[in-house]
Amino acid sequence: MSTDLFFRDPYVLDFLELKDTYSEKDLENAILAELENFMLEFGRDFTFVGRQVRITIGDKDYYIDLLFYHRKLRRLVLIELKLGEFKPEYKGQVELYLRWLDKYEKNQGEESPIGIILCAEKSHETVELLELDQSGIHVAQYLTQMPPKDVLEAKLHKAIERAKSRLVQK
Repeated sequence: MSTDLFFRDPYVLDFLELKDTYSEKDLENAILAELENFMLEFGRDFTFVGRQVRITIGDKDYYIDLLFYHRKLRRLVLIELKLGEFKPEYKGQVELYLRWLDKYEKNQGEESPIGIILCAEKSHETVELLELDQSGIHVAQYLTQMPPKDVLEAKLHKAIERAKSRLVQK
């Protein structure tokens, strides 16, 4: 089962009612206050595991923003929240977290964990060049307001064209 069937881009988080300026902590707090709506935006098969999940590597502590379990995929799903545009260095951060989860948290019979970097903006070319899909990492944009209809239509047509080109390449 392909993970692409379960994830989409962008996620519309307008129900969080965030103001013009907010921090990653504000975003996380708003998500947790509206956890049911947030999880329904992602789909029905997610279960909440934790927030700010501490992992220790060597003598350094790291914190996974949000950790879920996807029932149908049978795997942990970490969500790393980012305010601005996606940056290539986020890949290394999430890969580290995924490898730790795979080594210490994955149960017998489960698939390897996957990650979603949820950011305000992203460059499709940057994401494509980093070959994140091979690392089990998805980058998705979030929107704090529903965009106008013409913007949604343009995004839909662009997504269809990308999907068609992938099919042709295969």
